[in-house]
Amino acid sequence: MPAIETEHRRKRGRIATRAGAALGTAAIVAVTSACGQADHDFAERETGRPAAPEPLTPRNVDAWIDEALAPELEAAGIVGAAVAVVGEGEVVTTRGFGHADLAADVEVDPERTLFRIGSVSKVFTANAVMQLVERGEVDLDADVSEYLDFEFERGFDDDVTLRHLLSHTAGFEERLGALMDSGDASADLRAVLATDPPAQIYRPGTTPAYSNYGNALAGYIVERVSGESFEDYTDGNLFEPLGMDSSTFRQPLPADLSDRMSNGYLGDSGPAEPFEVVSMPPAGSVSTTADDMTRFMIEQVGALPDERSLLADRTREQMFAAALTSESLGGLAEAPRMALGYFQSDRNGHRIVSHGGDTNQFHTEMRLYPDDAAGVFISLNSSGNAEANVNTLRRDFVHAFADRYFPAETGAPVETVDTETMRRNAEAAAGTYVLSRGFESNFLTSVQVVQNFEFGVLDDGRLYLDRSPITGEPTAYEQIGDHLWQDSSGEDRIAMRVEDGEVTAIVMENAFAFLPLAAERALGLPVLLGSAAVLLIGLLAWPFGALYRRIRRRPAPERGRRLHRVLIRVAAASSLLALAGWVAIFLTIMGLQDAPPAAIRGVQALQVVGLLGVIPALVKAVGDLRRRAGWRPVAAGVLMLLALAGVAGFAVEFQLLSPDITY
Repeated sequence: MPAIETEHRRKRGRIATRAGAALGTAAIVAVTSACGQADHDFAERETGRPAAPEPLTPRNVDAWIDEALAPELEAAGIVGAAVAVVGEGEVVTTRGFGHADLAADVEVDPERTLFRIGSVSKVFTANAVMQLVERGEVDLDADVSEYLDFEFERGFDDDVTLRHLLSHTAGFEERLGALMDSGDASADLRAVLATDPPAQIYRPGTTPAYSNYGNALAGYIVERVSGESFEDYTDGNLFEPLGMDSSTFRQPLPADLSDRMSNGYLGDSGPAEPFEVVSMPPAGSVSTTADDMTRFMIEQVGALPDERSLLADRTREQMFAAALTSESLGGLAEAPRMALGYFQSDRNGHRIVSHGGDTNQFHTEMRLYPDDAAGVFISLNSSGNAEANVNTLRRDFVHAFADRYFPAETGAPVETVDTETMRRNAEAAAGTYVLSRGFESNFLTSVQVVQNFEFGVLDDGRLYLDRSPITGEPTAYEQIGDHLWQDSSGEDRIAMRVEDGEVTAIVMENAFAFLPLAAERALGLPVLLGSAAVLLIGLLAWPFGALYRRIRRRPAPERGRRLHRVLIRVAAASSLLALAGWVAIFLTIMGLQDAPPAAIRGVQALQVVGLLGVIPALVKAVGDLRRRAGWRPVAAGVLMLLALAGVAGFAVEFQLLSPDITY
């Protein structure tokens, strides 16, 4: 996916970034917490953006890459990288940097070395679907049940269509369980899709919410309608016609390609990680070379003769066009929208369609200029050193490419609305939000309490975002339309959907939306932290209290009250152990590792013990009040009751006790 989570290892929220980024998009993948941002200055260092475009020639591009990109790769500790550029329908350059295998001292060869391209695979899936559309074998606007041999649970009566699947608006929540694996077994696409599919939490066509499941479902429809496996179909109808003989969706790799596969690295050195198996291949399993990607980019920008093209020009333009209108999206349609499998990423007045992608180890970006017959591709085989941010690095690289070779023409500046109107609309939008690419039906819903975003209002009336999911940096927006806002760079735009005077969604980066966080959930984290602190202090205080009574020779509590105290202590300890267990489980899942079901059930059992502790805590508090035990015991008892109730309420609200532990 460019969307949205996940990153990558040791500092600045790198584990959280990874889950968001996996099979995700260029940088949004930080579906979650802020990530560090390195200053990758690929653009003209002294004079800013060039006034006129540089010539898109091999000599110029190679010199620029050597001067601007190579030092950044080295500084970030990227083990290996592949780059490809096409222009005027021809190959401009393909480049390899660093190593494909550190231990064996094998360098990256852009013609031979295969890289995993993660969610960039989704554009191949979209091409496969559009081929069937062009042949009249599927209808973009028919309900997908016409093509499937299983049913998925629906939260709404509306049709779910291929148009929804390819534009990430089918309404599915996120799924992370068994997303990535390793080994020699290939993925069973039908089994993965039909077994416990994600809940549908948004009405189809209304809310952009990046979905690997949705794209993979579109790929399975290709398999069903064509009568052959998805891998066979893409080999015969996408890769072979373009001469992409070093590209495949297959997992594990065929024997003739496996020895050319780059290793993947989690950091800036070894050891190499195992080959990653994507459980939903259409969403992210392509392995390819920079050389092969030039063939694909040239075809996608319409530079091949009709007889060699994957799609007719009209069909390709349909794929590049915005998939949905304001009829279903409302005000969100004012911002750049998802096309069919592609993100609209226009810059400097040039039309761009793009996709980014990540696995645990590989990080990729591709941007196409259909009107200029050009394209740029970069893929990295590692997450770099502790200071690196691969999302920012590759995003800065493709932006600098745009500014150097396709700069903006001088024109009138975009006009903003008047200050008072802007301030009024910014105040209406102010509040706490969560990303639509998230969880609602399982225990990972609790991630909302730490992975949320705050919109506020600046003194000059501009809308202020405390941290962008793209860069991790604060961003200010000026209003330039009824529902449209633009950041200070003039490139990134967001749009709002307003219903009955309330902002119900804010779209960013085509396939990701900010949704208001319910007030009771916004209080979840402070309630949880306060409750945990009280329980911890209470547990630590009990042995000191017993020692104090022994020293002062105070009588022990009556037997009944003593039992209540023991039960409350057990409940408090269980609640704290459950919270620690949930943290460990979340970190495991966000690292794209599966959490053992037995561990989840064990933590839930501790949570239940903590919840049941509310009963003896209530009995004790009432008893202390009735017997007028004094303000200290009464206050301590009430605080423990409230703390146990706070943790229990959190567990219920955020579904930590749900019988369904799939995610």
